[in-house]
Amino acid sequence: MHDALIDFTRSLPVWLQWGAVMLISAIPFIESHFGAMIGVLAGVPAPIAIVAAVVGNALSVLGFILAADAGRRKVLERRAAGGAEPTEPSRRRQRVRRVFDRFGVPGVGLVGQMIVPNQITAGMMVSFGARRTAVIVWQLVGIVIWAVAFGLLAQAGLAVVR
Repeated sequence: MHDALIDFTRSLPVWLQWGAVMLISAIPFIESHFGAMIGVLAGVPAPIAIVAAVVGNALSVLGFILAADAGRRKVLERRAAGGAEPTEPSRRRQRVRRVFDRFGVPGVGLVGQMIVPNQITAGMMVSFGARRTAVIVWQLVGIVIWAVAFGLLAQAGLAVVR
């Protein structure tokens, strides 16, 4: 799959390749870290690939956070009005909840995307009752750190291969 995404990015005109990196980085499981790496491997200069990956992933995560916040508010309103009962959480949700309870918003924001896509972890943290602003800040910090790390690793790998 990564090869197909690299080929897709290379197939575009040079002036538009950053857009492909941004689009690819919005995909769960690809995110900023693999998006930056794919961009660098496709020939996009590392700084541009990293920024495009951060922007694409950040926009995607922000959308998930806002949707989760709106959904949580509706569920709480229904429960307050005597509506729906809580259901048994999935294994994935229980796993994220354990990490969240242990490390909080900063821990999940920084390392959560190595467990589950950050779009999902961000939405889950909001649904657990974490402050939306804190989730946004820590997700952005994690997105930037991982994009820079993987982008630079890809750049270093290319330097070694050449």
